[in-house]
Amino acid sequence: MRSPGRPDPSRAVQRQFWRLIAAGITSAEAALEVGVSVPVGTRWFRHAGGMAPISLAEPAGRYLSFEEREEIALLRARQVGVREIARRIGRDPGTISRELRRNAATRSGTLEYRALVAQWKAQQAAKRPKTARLATNDRLREYVQERLAGNVRRPDGSIVVGPEPPAWKGLNKPHRQDRRWVTAWSPEQISHRLKVDFPDDESMRISHEAIYQSLFIQGRGALKRELVTCLRTGRALRRPRARAQNRPQGHVTADVVFSERPAEAADRAVPGHWEGDLIIGTGRSAIGTIVERKSRSTLLVHLPRLEGYGEIPPVKNGPALGGYGAIAMNAALTASMTKLPEQLRKTLTWDRGKELSAHAQFAIETGTKVFFADPHSPWQRPTNENTNGLLRQYFPKGTDLSRWSAEDLEAVALALNNRPRKSLDWRTPAEVFEEQLRSLEQPGVATTG
Repeated sequence: MRSPGRPDPSRAVQRQFWRLIAAGITSAEAALEVGVSVPVGTRWFRHAGGMAPISLAEPAGRYLSFEEREEIALLRARQVGVREIARRIGRDPGTISRELRRNAATRSGTLEYRALVAQWKAQQAAKRPKTARLATNDRLREYVQERLAGNVRRPDGSIVVGPEPPAWKGLNKPHRQDRRWVTAWSPEQISHRLKVDFPDDESMRISHEAIYQSLFIQGRGALKRELVTCLRTGRALRRPRARAQNRPQGHVTADVVFSERPAEAADRAVPGHWEGDLIIGTGRSAIGTIVERKSRSTLLVHLPRLEGYGEIPPVKNGPALGGYGAIAMNAALTASMTKLPEQLRKTLTWDRGKELSAHAQFAIETGTKVFFADPHSPWQRPTNENTNGLLRQYFPKGTDLSRWSAEDLEAVALALNNRPRKSLDWRTPAEVFEEQLRSLEQPGVATTG
């Protein structure tokens, strides 16, 4: 076994470090708390991808602890015999004999027992590293990479190039810049979809945690680490998420508040109930998003800037030329909703934004009753809030959203609707929505099952 140089701190120290990380303390604070330098704590955190590489549970008494090895070293330095050492620390003499033979330091040419070196050797022997399944199974690796980093395509199969992203520098979650457009199935979706696509091939199995470890942990070597940009968050490390604030605005009348929404809209057994909102970009740009509660099928509403934007000075109480004023929003949303069968456009739940202040006209033109969520209550539109989080992978905050055409938005919606969902038993929204359409075409078939 190679010389350890300066041995790493014991596993007890590392275990306490990761317990502090799990409690929400930063790596720098956790390092100082357990008595190691800040660079060491930061290196532990980054090399492990932000997740504990060892069990946080205390080891069973079967194994020698660092304190016991210190006691062995002190007694051995005083020439105490093996059986006497075993009697004093309450271990079997064979355990002490093997410990002195296996984990003694050998740099001096003789066996000299030192607790730090013995602990390091024991930790090295306990690792028993395994080759990652993704590194040995080429077919499985190609499947995972294709679902994670594949191209976004239009319905005719042509590739949407998307933006030109900057070179990946290994930083954690780069903000305010474009990201490459990819199919971006989550590791959990990939893991469960393998059972659907290969029901009889046990070699095509991998857990979502194994995929995350291949992306996050340095040295696994199965997947390129820059593929973390294909994850929806784009994070290169596991970190607590910051909660986005919901800033509702506008005024609604008493007949369209959330409490007036029909009871069947809360039950996902009945199709045709939708949730909607805007995702906002720079320069007064926006994209409308509407999601069907039962199938999770998503429609993206193209909101191009109106003629004169950037040329005509803004006028107080004048038309909103950014593309999502009340008139423009009403027209675009009506065009999107009227493409659906009448039975699949019962209600629409929106936040309190002023962009849908013309909801009465919208309801007349589409037959879709609009209801507004309560202030500061994004959980009343959970499907849409989740979908908007997924869409931020393609349309990051701080970017101009007006540059994307209606065809580009359709391609992104197609990619999103063809991802398997855990809530749909790993079927895709497109598959469930197609079932709903077929059920409408069959007279006498209920649509509540």
